[in-house]
Amino acid sequence: MSKQTFINLLAVLLFFIGSEVFAHPGSGIVVDRQGNIYFVDTGSGVWKIDLTGKLTRIPGPSYHWMAIDVDGRLANVKLPYFSSEDATVTRVGSNPTLLLSSDFPISVGRDGSLYYPWVNSEQQVQIFRIAPSGNTTVVKTLPPARSPSGELRWRNGIAVTSDGSIYYTEDRAVRKISPEGELTTVISDLNVPGCGSAAGVEPELGPYCRGIAVDSAGTVYVAAAGCGAVLRISTDKKVTTILHASSPWSPSAVAVSGNNLYVLEYIHTANENRREWLPRVRKVSSDGSVTTIATIDRQ
Repeated sequence: MSKQTFINLLAVLLFFIGSEVFAHPGSGIVVDRQGNIYFVDTGSGVWKIDLTGKLTRIPGPSYHWMAIDVDGRLANVKLPYFSSEDATVTRVGSNPTLLLSSDFPISVGRDGSLYYPWVNSEQQVQIFRIAPSGNTTVVKTLPPARSPSGELRWRNGIAVTSDGSIYYTEDRAVRKISPEGELTTVISDLNVPGCGSAAGVEPELGPYCRGIAVDSAGTVYVAAAGCGAVLRISTDKKVTTILHASSPWSPSAVAVSGNNLYVLEYIHTANENRREWLPRVRKVSSDGSVTTIATIDRQ
């Protein structure tokens, strides 16, 4: 084994020491240009909901995160692979191509590039960009972040807006990297009114902000899995709860399409049997009404 390979493997190991990422359901939902919805099921793989509401199982791994490459611009690009089957990104299907990530959130920007956080050999979390040309660059090295349970070695969700801004979530915060590379805080020390405990989520994670989406007006939507809620954060930083899931359901991901918000929720048991983690998808319409459009039943 070469010295560099050893360093990479050590970084992978240290990155996930103490991490709860393996113990929680998937956080991936996307919508294509036609309005078809795709989401990850940590217990069985990938599902599609077409325009008629038909639910179809798509061959693919039961990973945690998902992004969509609508134009196939990353078709010939070498995707991230970190000397471990548990730290990789893989393609599923074509037209559109779905990208599935096992252990770190991913997003595809309007420029066709793939964005994701990873840790370097010095244990610094960095945001990487892989361009359609295959060129990989570091967008930003993030400053250390802490929570009541200690230093954060991961980020829970990532979204890239049309102007190239990058948003990402921590357990109790949402931060933004501008196209010029400036790091700012959208919200921190987040407290959600009425936040109770969510099944399978450790109390020390607090709101446990996971999936994130940003609409064309700059409004941020966050799945606060630890509170069983979806939050809307306006451009003036006003936080509103727009959806409360009834226990044992809890949201893990969100996607904006037109005037609608799609929410991936899970029954998240405290057991490590992922087949018991049943997902469903709900739609929040512009008038605030909530509709369940698909639920997975293992039977």
